[in-house]
Amino acid sequence: MKNLIKQLGIFLFIIMTMMNTSVAETSANKRTANDIKKDKLIGTLIKSALENYHYRALVVNDAVSLKAFDEYIKKIDYGKQFLYKSDVEELKKYNDKFDDELQSGKHSIIEAASKIIKKRVNQAEALRAKLFKKKFKFDGKDTLELDPEKITWVSNDKEFVDHWTKLFKHFTLSRYLSLIDENKDNDDKTKRNKLKKEKKNKKKKKKLSNSKMISKAHEKVSKRYKKIFKRMIEKTHVDNMENFVNSIATIFDPHTSYFPPKRKEDFDIDISGSLEGIGAVLQEEDEYIKVVRIVPGGAAWRQKGLEVDDIILEVRDKFKAKEGVDLVGMGVDKAVRYIRGPKNTIVNLTVKKVDGTRKVVPIVRDIIQIAASKTKSSIVKHKNLDLKIGYIYVPKFYRDFQNSAKNCSNDVKKKLESLKKHNIDAIILDLRNNGGGALEDARLMSGLFIEKGPIVQIKDHQGKIDILRDMDSNVTYEGPLIVMTNRFSASASEILAGALQDYKRAVIVGGEFSHGKGTVQAVLDLNRNPIAALVGGAGIGALKVTIQKFYRVSGASTQYKGVTPDIILPDPFAYTKSREKDLENSLEWDQVKALNYTVWNKEIGHIPLLQKRSSKRIMGNDRYDKLKRSLKFLIEKREDTKVSLNKSVVQAEDEKNTKLTKQLKLDKESKDILISHYEESRDKTKIKKEDEEHWQEDFDKRKEEWFESLRKDVGLEEALFIAKDMVDLNKGKKLSMVK
Repeated sequence: MKNLIKQLGIFLFIIMTMMNTSVAETSANKRTANDIKKDKLIGTLIKSALENYHYRALVVNDAVSLKAFDEYIKKIDYGKQFLYKSDVEELKKYNDKFDDELQSGKHSIIEAASKIIKKRVNQAEALRAKLFKKKFKFDGKDTLELDPEKITWVSNDKEFVDHWTKLFKHFTLSRYLSLIDENKDNDDKTKRNKLKKEKKNKKKKKKLSNSKMISKAHEKVSKRYKKIFKRMIEKTHVDNMENFVNSIATIFDPHTSYFPPKRKEDFDIDISGSLEGIGAVLQEEDEYIKVVRIVPGGAAWRQKGLEVDDIILEVRDKFKAKEGVDLVGMGVDKAVRYIRGPKNTIVNLTVKKVDGTRKVVPIVRDIIQIAASKTKSSIVKHKNLDLKIGYIYVPKFYRDFQNSAKNCSNDVKKKLESLKKHNIDAIILDLRNNGGGALEDARLMSGLFIEKGPIVQIKDHQGKIDILRDMDSNVTYEGPLIVMTNRFSASASEILAGALQDYKRAVIVGGEFSHGKGTVQAVLDLNRNPIAALVGGAGIGALKVTIQKFYRVSGASTQYKGVTPDIILPDPFAYTKSREKDLENSLEWDQVKALNYTVWNKEIGHIPLLQKRSSKRIMGNDRYDKLKRSLKFLIEKREDTKVSLNKSVVQAEDEKNTKLTKQLKLDKESKDILISHYEESRDKTKIKKEDEEHWQEDFDKRKEEWFESLRKDVGLEEALFIAKDMVDLNKGKKLSMVK
């Protein structure tokens, strides 16, 4: 890897994170002769970097151009809302010119597409101004298809008007129903009294009449789209250039992308820190702001309510705006400004859940709680099992590069040593929702459970393979081991789980598969290229490019397929399309030559028996039955992308969904699970004396929440039974099938 870094020259740093956020520039700039030279330089540098450093080793030619054209059309009109079929056909004359225009800096496709888009946006704006002079009627049998994959481009003005009329009507109805829900909440005496207790001087919110709610809904949606259209008209060449370049970059793989100067600055900020305030990672999806990750230790993580795949529709913050701020159609960069705020202030997020229901989620802004994002451990028992289990949760593979002694591997080692003093029977290492982190800690943590040997193979774009090994023969823990994963366990998590599975050192338990991200990205700072100085170096930007791929010691890649658990449990997140294989142009699975390695001297056997006994228990478990019914419901909702524009129909559907969601909610704590000895990794030396009392209160709160979450964890409960089977088998006991 060191040779590769030296070879790159303009290498900035290695990225191991699973996801990132997108931020677009909106500043107005006119294109000058120097800008054209800069675009030509950017294109030349990017073409060279993609062809010379990307793992896929593609050439930017006509074949790539043809694919890039389709990506470009998606980027400029993903929802098929503006372009006519004839517009797309007209732009096709440029579909094999992307490679040429990348180097020439002329970008005829950008100029042609921008002209067409502006024309169509002005059409939509004129229609908005006309339609919102009157009120929509929310009756009849009209429906609207929301999935772009299921609709076609409009062919004429009549179809354009019909589509946009339905869109305006849909969002107005949605806003109207939100106001009705707010009115109901305001009319709830219990909630009103609770609010009075919390703040005596707070004035009671006035209940709106039906006609007022209808008018307000129309006004809100009309203003929102006026802003959306204005934002589209004001897009700069830098915005359009980013779409053009990234339509080429994404053909190489979904993690390769160009960052213009402003976006490069945002990328340099740690993902979690960039959204400090609520502790969530957001991204733009079509015209919505979507939650893609809840940061462990952040305010949203600790206070609950906000979840992955939630769509944030509106932000209310009295310190920043008198009324709620509509986020639909707003860029992530601007939306974050309304979501961020001073510590201990409240921000109210109106979100749309996966099941279609709307909910107001209040979050008290706070700094990221570092302790909560580090390893934690407890001793877990089940009242029906004669067993004492050590449980360790690792939310991410963190490492302080300024002080290498501070890392997750050392923290896990301390937890193991502490748990061993309590004579635990087995260990459960939980890597669920762990998106990765420092590769070094995947190596070191694996070494805590095995003797010397290879851990992971890393192959670069030239086919050269480096091997990372555990060189320490000491084993911190030798007993029965379970590693838990899910579809959000990625990168370093998959390396650790894969290594322990290959060595037959642990039983991997979890959802059907892990995330499947087995690649490494480097960020190339294009500004550092000597030629960049000739055209104003700081304004070039950067390219994030995939340079390497991970392989297990068995030779199998962790890319695309991820790690398949030995024992598969129903996955609570099976309704989401969130894995690497769900991304277009993701690198394929393959394999290299297996390495020589020695499996664990106490090789785990009886996997088929463990599987059968687990499957039998799950079939008779009420909580798992509820989970399966919940997943079936959510998958059906995900696929049901056609919505009614009839108020009564939508209300009935919402009521039905809300009722069913409550019935299937997995929030019941198991009284059979007993937890003790809460420990977290935390540097207490940095706590000031005056903060000790607050720290203890915070600690007690986290401990209580931790215990509660474990008692609700249906996957953990089954892992305890699997651990019991493993312990009994190790003692030579014969196990029959579960009755």
